[in-house]
Amino acid sequence: MAQTVLPFEFCPEPIISIQDLQAMIPPIFQEAVAQSPFLAAYMQRLPLNTIGVPEYHPKPSRALGNAEYKNFIYPIKDGLFVHIYPDPSGARDHYVSIEPSIVVNTDEMMPRIEDRLVMWAEDIGRIEDKDEKKAFLLQLIDSLCTTSKKEMMAGAKGKSEKVLVTAYELEAIRYRVIRDKVGLGILQPLLLDNNIEDISCSGVGHIFVEHKIFKSVQSSITFIDHDDVDAFAVWLGEWIKSPVTVRNPLVDAILPDGSRINIVYGREISKRGSNFTIRKFSGTPTSVLELVEFGSLNYTMAAYISLMLETGMNAFVVGATASGKTTLLNAITAFIKADSKIVTIEDTPEVQVPHKNWVQESTRSGGGEKKGSDVGMLELLRAALRQRPEYIIVGEIRSVEAVTAFQAMQTGHGVMSTFHAASVEKLIQRLTGDPINIPKTYIDNLNLAIIQSAVRLADGKAARRVLSVNEIIGYDPITESFSFLEAFRWNPTTDEFEFPGYMNSYLLEQIVAVKRGIPPHRRKEIYNEVKRRAKIFEKLHKEKGITDYYEFFQVIAEARKQKLF
Repeated sequence: MAQTVLPFEFCPEPIISIQDLQAMIPPIFQEAVAQSPFLAAYMQRLPLNTIGVPEYHPKPSRALGNAEYKNFIYPIKDGLFVHIYPDPSGARDHYVSIEPSIVVNTDEMMPRIEDRLVMWAEDIGRIEDKDEKKAFLLQLIDSLCTTSKKEMMAGAKGKSEKVLVTAYELEAIRYRVIRDKVGLGILQPLLLDNNIEDISCSGVGHIFVEHKIFKSVQSSITFIDHDDVDAFAVWLGEWIKSPVTVRNPLVDAILPDGSRINIVYGREISKRGSNFTIRKFSGTPTSVLELVEFGSLNYTMAAYISLMLETGMNAFVVGATASGKTTLLNAITAFIKADSKIVTIEDTPEVQVPHKNWVQESTRSGGGEKKGSDVGMLELLRAALRQRPEYIIVGEIRSVEAVTAFQAMQTGHGVMSTFHAASVEKLIQRLTGDPINIPKTYIDNLNLAIIQSAVRLADGKAARRVLSVNEIIGYDPITESFSFLEAFRWNPTTDEFEFPGYMNSYLLEQIVAVKRGIPPHRRKEIYNEVKRRAKIFEKLHKEKGITDYYEFFQVIAEARKQKLF
């Protein structure tokens, strides 16, 4: 199986006393060390004179990603910690999961524990509830192990001899059993870190991680040879109840937390051997105000989009893979009126909305069962039209389901989706070409095309930006050309957003203003509403400190109730 390989020399015994350690670190770090014995033990074994004392951050900020020397520790769920450490070559920073088992070698003890747990295998297997299984396993461990030599000797005279362990070893054993029997084994700490977006194993070597703050980093989890990767891939398939075999080497599944996992087994179809990728499910979506903070868009763009979705406009978020399309789609759903009914349709559940009246539907693969057991995107989309939603959100439009989506637009349903294309021109080409073949005269039912991309800033840093927000105006059958207006665009030189649609927006003046009852001679006043909303968003963000997705949605909903928004 996999091993933990640290990027520095880790001493098997403490090289600094706890008192000296406490004197070296600030109070907030002292408190964390005092509450976590294994974190204290980890720090005591670090070559601090060589690598320096790590900085402790209870909640790491985005600014840490720009640090020149990244030597940080921060907490994650279930009382675990992460150590970010720089790579001397500058290739990728290291991601070290700090677990109880990292300071204690449990490899020799675990087989003895496993042998004893076999006796209760059927009882363990019957327990479906995660918390009940965890409690039962901990009870078993406590009955099998002891930190008292006297108790061990007493046990030797009875039915079975207990395993004598130290307090550190007992904590590590308890952790390992729960991690491997209830959790996802060595990958469990990575799933517990909300800062991680993707986990990938390309075969032999390190497992790599896409981090929201530190970008692409290599974890300390390492596979030494192909047999290790193969064995873990098989175990992983069994754990998710979608076994991989030579005859069935490809598996796509959903983990209990909603994360998406893909496994490829064997060297026959993958030259580098078995591999797997996990796309993490984000617990709380990123809010629009957080995206503004990250520089993805600005307050004026957010105000403009809020008016569009409030009016029921149809919008596609368009871009390449990993450009942040779903993140942006989730964020802007907060602008849909709170009393709206929303139906989401996806292959893999990734779209999240804050609305109470939300119907979440997913496709189903029959997996070789009787004919007709598959339920595809097209069938779900057709069913959604009978559910009278204000908005239908399709996770990603790829093929013929686009025809039904455009039919939904024509019948007055609001439709939002993500789409793979690099520009408005490419978007229209794909929609009107094979295999989608949307009639060209239907295209203007799509009102907004928001182009999202991963970019490289002038200083060399990677970022995600809304490249443009485009209003689709129509198709001219005589010239066979499409017209669209670029309402906003990103300036890569200044890393700022321009508003060429100011006093020139077709959608604001001809649709939004009309639906808000503004008479023709005063339609330019709609731009004042854009400015007003932008100021409100800025005030909520900078003065009130609101960034949470659900809190932002509630504030907007309450403002609408009071006729302030």
